[in-house]
Amino acid sequence: MSNAPFVRWLRDTSPYINAHRGKIFVISFGGETVADGLFANLAHDFALLHSLGVRLVLVHGIRPQVERRLTEQGATLRYHRGLRVTDAAALACVKEAAGAVRVEIEALLSMGLANSPMAGARIRVASGNFVVAKPLGVQDGIDFEHTGEVRRIDTEGIRSQLDSGNVVLLSPIGYSPTGEVFNLSAEEIATSAAVALGAHKLILLMEQALYGADGASLVQQITTGEAEALMTAPDSPVPDAVRPHLRAACLACEAGVERAHLLDRHIDGSLLQELFTRDGVGTLVSQTPYEATRTATSHDVAGILELIRPLEDSGILVPRSRERLETDIDDYFVTERDGLIVACAALHAYPEAGMGELACLAVQAGYRGAKRGERLLQHIEERARQQGIRQLFALTTRTSHWFRERGYVPLAIDAMPLERQQTYSPGRNSMVLAKTLRASSETGGP
Repeated sequence: MSNAPFVRWLRDTSPYINAHRGKIFVISFGGETVADGLFANLAHDFALLHSLGVRLVLVHGIRPQVERRLTEQGATLRYHRGLRVTDAAALACVKEAAGAVRVEIEALLSMGLANSPMAGARIRVASGNFVVAKPLGVQDGIDFEHTGEVRRIDTEGIRSQLDSGNVVLLSPIGYSPTGEVFNLSAEEIATSAAVALGAHKLILLMEQALYGADGASLVQQITTGEAEALMTAPDSPVPDAVRPHLRAACLACEAGVERAHLLDRHIDGSLLQELFTRDGVGTLVSQTPYEATRTATSHDVAGILELIRPLEDSGILVPRSRERLETDIDDYFVTERDGLIVACAALHAYPEAGMGELACLAVQAGYRGAKRGERLLQHIEERARQQGIRQLFALTTRTSHWFRERGYVPLAIDAMPLERQQTYSPGRNSMVLAKTLRASSETGGP
């Protein structure tokens, strides 16, 4: 039996193992995760992250545990704007539930049985009064009583525990300087902690994933601006259960957290898949696009060569030497996804003829089918317009139909700029296709 798939997988995870080591991850999960027994697997994943050098701050919720206790007492469950109105009876249930859930989590993180994923893990968990809170007060005429909001995170205390190699566990409870106890939102604590600690990531485990308008396609990546627009749209597809998490992710990213991740907790191993594969299984939230097209630099030469090599070997692209690529690198554009070049193309200008050549258009095999090639083509066409190029042409042996579907028509070889005619290879017998570009103002572009 070949071990090649395992070797390939381990090599693919290596950049992420290196990138995550020493970083602070704040991970939030609801009380449902502990209540339904799935937390044991999640605890194994936390142990793995800890063993790889990730500094973990865990924030747990207790909503179902509190509701069960209140129901057993025959008390009324009171909510306003998605927040519990915490009276004296509810606060007693909050304290009891927080203590019980915390102990259960600590017990599961303490497992070290032989032949188990946590064998020899020796995880020390630190919890305490790291969250300073204040009362939420009266809103819309409703007195929230013992419901509060975060006033301050004890970053010095948390960092001290992380520096000692401990996992920090935060319950949804805060304390005031006057000795009062307040019921808090786990999402707010997680967001506040991530921002205050300068965390590398905020990870929110949810009851369901975030899907697009069709209700079936997972939203894999979204900027904070796009997320806000999605939540405020008249027919917003964002479910009520997802909104607090998406809003928390946006607040964290806008306050300096590099990335936030929304994960469906029901997917076993979703945390590991999200952190150690390039595309993950959840929704990535960031201020700037996770995937973007930009002008290439000399640092991209190796990535471009690796991308186009299979196409050169198959004869689709003309072979390019490293020296030639380095010389022409200013003509190239790349689409980068989390540090990986997934597409590239070049624009070679012939100013005297008012023409430009679209060359070396390539998309990595695993990333075709998502219109990346089309978006890159549109990017090149817009750059050509900005340079005053009136006609863009491309040479191809196998993809003429793709260009023709996008408005390109056959062009005689002798209609190309004379300089390009001199380097044309009759042996390849490439078809030349061209498109007349209208000015940006005519196309509605910038």
